[in-house]
Amino acid sequence: MSVVMNTYARYPVTLVKGKGTHAWDDAGNEYLDFISGIGVNSLGHAHPELVQAICEQAAEMLHCSNLFHIPPQERLAERLAGLSGLDSAFFCNSGAEANEAAIKLTRKYWHDQGSSRRTVIAAHQSFHGRLLSTLTATGQDKVKVGFDPLPPGFEHVPLGDIEALRAAVNDETAGILLEPVQGEGGVNVAADSYLQAVRKLCDETGILMMLDEVQTGIGRTGEMFGFEHTGIAPDILTLAKGLGGGVPIGALLASAKVAKSFTPGSHGSTFGGNPLSCTAALAVLDVIEKESLLENVQNQSKRLLSGLNDLMEKHAAILNVRGSGLMIGIEFNAEVAPLIAGCRELGLLLLPAGPNVLRFLPPLNVSAAEIDEALAILSACLGEAL
Repeated sequence: MSVVMNTYARYPVTLVKGKGTHAWDDAGNEYLDFISGIGVNSLGHAHPELVQAICEQAAEMLHCSNLFHIPPQERLAERLAGLSGLDSAFFCNSGAEANEAAIKLTRKYWHDQGSSRRTVIAAHQSFHGRLLSTLTATGQDKVKVGFDPLPPGFEHVPLGDIEALRAAVNDETAGILLEPVQGEGGVNVAADSYLQAVRKLCDETGILMMLDEVQTGIGRTGEMFGFEHTGIAPDILTLAKGLGGGVPIGALLASAKVAKSFTPGSHGSTFGGNPLSCTAALAVLDVIEKESLLENVQNQSKRLLSGLNDLMEKHAAILNVRGSGLMIGIEFNAEVAPLIAGCRELGLLLLPAGPNVLRFLPPLNVSAAEIDEALAILSACLGEAL
């Protein structure tokens, strides 16, 4: 029995090395990695510029307490503020921590207004993390079993139903927390018109619009942030996964009027915003710009969607193909676990988004040839597994 706690249903593979879009296991088998660490390895494995930046920073300083000014942290905050249009940043270590900070900031904002508003409305099928507050915000009961009593102050409505959302808003509502594309919940895309209506509702009522872009942020949808497709902006934005290219980092961005509610002692993180993680994130942003990866995401997304839609026409088992950029889900009329295993045997790593949805999360710098290779493997497996 392993001395590592049994908190993951692991595949029967031990990955030991990666290069670009490819990974190798301890038996020397090579895989096309379209999991990317669940959207984390935004530049693939061992991108030379990211490796160099990490090594150079490690030789200078790995960690510095937030009691001191940290130049890479300040540069990253300025960079993200400029890209997002928001005003300031708080750094942590994960998406769950970023969403926890967003919930705390939202409540602190209303406290500072002398208001009793504390409730956060989220969506059914959402996923916001596994801390007690963020799993309560999550709209999936399966993650909550055994962890009661859960903290109060959360409600859930169907994604995309603006009337249900409007009906849920009351004098206790502090903010609305949404993913532009639900990842874990099934790759469910929030329509631009819905997010625009949510922004209007927040403006009308004064409550805060909070967007969880832990998975959609940093180029995954073909824009730097998913909200850029809609023409609106949130009051609070959370990021993680692809931001560090594999180095743990999370970020909370907020408008000036909201951010001022975080004051010394109101929130913090020992490791958050350390020199190494911020330097890695800056390198990721540099590579995205220098290698025109947003354009690549848009081009390869079209190629992948076209190929998947062709497969849907040929296979009745495929019910739907949906997603944004290089965050694509394929819904089947049966569980996808056998298909994932079959693809893995042929050298393609994929993951589910619920029992019946197959999820594609290739690196942002995936090539057309690699897209075609993945489609060929999936096609070969479809007749066998489903």
